[in-house]
Amino acid sequence: MFSQFALGDMSMTDPLTSIQSSGADARCPFQAASSAAQSSCPFNAEGSGSIPDFPPDRVDPLAPPPVYFQMQQGSGLGQAKLWDGKIAWLITRYDDVRSVLSDPRFSSDITNPGYPTVSAAMKIARGNNRTFITMDAPKHAEHRRMLTGEFSIRKIENLRPRIQAIVDKLLDDFVKMPQPSDLVSAFTLATPALVISELLGVPYEDHDFFQEQAMILTSSTATLEEAVAANHALCGEYLRELVAKRSDNPGDDILSRLIVNHVRKGDITETDVVSLARLLLIAGHETTANTTAMGLLFLLQRPDIWDELRQEPSLIPNAVEEILRFLDVTHSGKRRVASEDVVVNGQLIRAGDPVVVLSISANRDRTKFEDPDVFDLHRDSRTQVSFGYGPHQCIGQPLARLEMQIMFASLLERLPDLRLAVPVESLDFKPDSLMYGVKALPVRW
Repeated sequence: MFSQFALGDMSMTDPLTSIQSSGADARCPFQAASSAAQSSCPFNAEGSGSIPDFPPDRVDPLAPPPVYFQMQQGSGLGQAKLWDGKIAWLITRYDDVRSVLSDPRFSSDITNPGYPTVSAAMKIARGNNRTFITMDAPKHAEHRRMLTGEFSIRKIENLRPRIQAIVDKLLDDFVKMPQPSDLVSAFTLATPALVISELLGVPYEDHDFFQEQAMILTSSTATLEEAVAANHALCGEYLRELVAKRSDNPGDDILSRLIVNHVRKGDITETDVVSLARLLLIAGHETTANTTAMGLLFLLQRPDIWDELRQEPSLIPNAVEEILRFLDVTHSGKRRVASEDVVVNGQLIRAGDPVVVLSISANRDRTKFEDPDVFDLHRDSRTQVSFGYGPHQCIGQPLARLEMQIMFASLLERLPDLRLAVPVESLDFKPDSLMYGVKALPVRW
């Protein structure tokens, strides 16, 4: 079983079985996993000799696919077929994830033929509008430095009053809506979208347009034609025109400062600014929106934790870190390609081999986190790797943390009786998106 993944000795207790037998009270509220469901996992292809597709289906919508835990018990590595037919190595263990992400022999260069793009849409978006996240040193560091100051902890903390005002206004509007109403569109998505729009100088009244294009460009099922059209509409027309306007009339925003401080000095071009605008606009709200929505879905199933946070709001920063660990939405992984032969945990990965680094499984690695399948409000989860690790770790993580802290704190204070308005089983999730999440959260309050 699982021999095609070089999973090693499988004689240990199946982690999924251990999770199920421990009881639902301290576990994820979804307890739908079963031996039958496990046997239908697409990675379970005993004797077939075939390599299954990535990503595998989930058994529990709030937990990683069970096969990742089995990989961790074996060699820690597996293989899977990506959307374009490439066969990629999967890195599942915490220590291996940090090692690969900090090793310069694993390249982030999207121009490398072996680079494992997430989807046809992302290949178009990141290939046509390349940014530092798909570059290697020294270009990566040069371009990243242009934005480092914009997302420093001190500068982001200074945004607290403005973000709080945005959250308060959105909640003022939300409580006037008929019950039930969707908390995703009205709040968990709207908050980070408003914040990043203001920071970039993008008119928020255009949010329906750029969110529609973002949905296409982060989809694993969008066609090549849809991706080309969305990328042209967002980057080739909308953002290019916006950057041109900022060039003629700079304001107090990130795009204007990139133009004044770097384009006019010849460091980068206006096309580079368009690419950075695309990256920041999409990444600046998608990860935060999905993590917050998934965190709320979990907490609404756990009134004991919800009540403890209400009584001890000082625990909210810790809760955010545990949500990031427990509900890592970056299920498509961090993508790399080996630039030379490298041995990872005894397995030779050859030059040119695609690699998918899975923080979603690393954050549940029992060698790093005690009883990792329990959501522990008092756990120190600051070592979670949802934001990545090494030189490419997420530059916007201070902003994401602050937004989530403010959103959770405000909801707990303003809507203490918040509850789901529909059965959990009826919710629609996003397995085909770059960022996993729930599409809507109908709630009453």
